[in-house]
Amino acid sequence: MKLDATDYKILAALQDDGSLTNKELSRKVHLSPTPVFERVKKLEEEGYIKKYTAVLDVDKLECGFMAICNIKLKQHSYENATKFMDAVQNIPEIGECYNVSGDYDFTMKIYVSSMKEYQQFVMKILGELDCIGGLSSSFIMGVVKNEYKVPIKN
Repeated sequence: MKLDATDYKILAALQDDGSLTNKELSRKVHLSPTPVFERVKKLEEEGYIKKYTAVLDVDKLECGFMAICNIKLKQHSYENATKFMDAVQNIPEIGECYNVSGDYDFTMKIYVSSMKEYQQFVMKILGELDCIGGLSSSFIMGVVKNEYKVPIKN
């Protein structure tokens, strides 16, 4: 699928506010509702739009103690990497996980309520994963920028 200027406008508008109705979106991109609806469906089908979500306030939900946790696997093997990546899918405290290059194998963003809860998370949850050889943690003292947007170039 080749995107045109209108597709990029639709993506940008939905990225700013995923709760826009089709009518509101059509006004923003200066196109009637039916073609906008069809374009959005096509963008979804082609995978340009992966999902719609709400951005929640971590402090109000008492999970605003955030840590960056860097993981080294015990041994670089397909089995260990797969075991770790499968386990991560079922751990709700892990908001993001990336397979990275450099000194560590994975970098994760962890959401908990306190340092004590993080300690329990490391010991009871990560500590149970026998594929982990080591970890290093950094704690987020303040959020400077937290964008959920992808730069859209057209």
